Amino acid sequence: MNATPTQALHAELVAVLVAVSQGAPRVLTTQCGQALPAGPFQMVHRSLQAGLRAWVESQTQHSLGYVEQLYTFADREREEAAHVLSISYLGLTCEPEQSPQGATSWQDWYSFFPWEDWRQGAPAVLQSCILPHLQAWVDEAQNQALRQTRQARVAINFGINGQAWNEELVLQRYELLFEAGLIEEAARRGLPMRGQVPGKAMAHDHRRILATGMARLRAKIKYRPVVFELMPPEFTLLQLQQTVEALAGRGLHKQNFRRLIEQQALVEETGQMTAGSAGRPAKLFRFRSDVLQERATAGTKLPLARGA
Repeated sequence: MNATPTQALHAELVAVLVAVSQGAPRVLTTQCGQALPAGPFQMVHRSLQAGLRAWVESQTQHSLGYVEQLYTFADREREEAAHVLSISYLGLTCEPEQSPQGATSWQDWYSFFPWEDWRQGAPAVLQSCILPHLQAWVDEAQNQALRQTRQARVAINFGINGQAWNEELVLQRYELLFEAGLIEEAARRGLPMRGQVPGKAMAHDHRRILATGMARLRAKIKYRPVVFELMPPEFTLLQLQQTVEALAGRGLHKQNFRRLIEQQALVEETGQMTAGSAGRPAKLFRFRSDVLQERATAGTKLPLARGA
């Protein structure tokens, strides 16, 4: 019996490294904003996470803080002969004052997903571009059952026809746009294009990986105080609220947000005030030391309020 030839397979580590700077959620990129930091896993590393840290630090001159694994993606659409397994990680950090070197840069993650930013209400791109294209895709269905299925998926994922917008469905929305032939990555896969919606494309499957990281973080900030990884040691409550809003892509009711923070007893006053600002000085806070020690304990919550 002849042996069946097998295609080479290698593992790649990919980092979704997130920071929030001046109210903007930022992701570290390479190749002038076209890719996420990535590199091959080498057996010299004692673990996948150690390999990721070493590669990201060598490629970007930036150290990683909080890290958790996302998912493993099989990307067969590359030019290389080998199949690539992309093992993705989410990392949270504070953006350093010094800009990255070379082709490495911090990018606003809404430049890749402009339809995900609802802080000022529904983005105009939904009504002007995305929803009309998706409706055309729905109408092209070959039978009534498929049409109803597509219509339901659009409604659930994009919050129309009586459905509420769910900020956690980032990946599902991306994959729906991909399937409908509305993003550049779909054209590279050979799918028929029905148009192209705004939003920068990325190399390989990196925008899908970024969508996964965004969804994970949007879900996690509702029940774990991971947001402190993105904050300076001292901050105002407004800065904290703006950071949560930036990640969630939703505006929060100021008083409700502060009430929720107080109920969870996540922060404490430092006794200091802001200085040098144009408005009234604001109290400075820090996360409570016992919260920092217990941040891995399930049940510690940072709830996300609804509406503005």
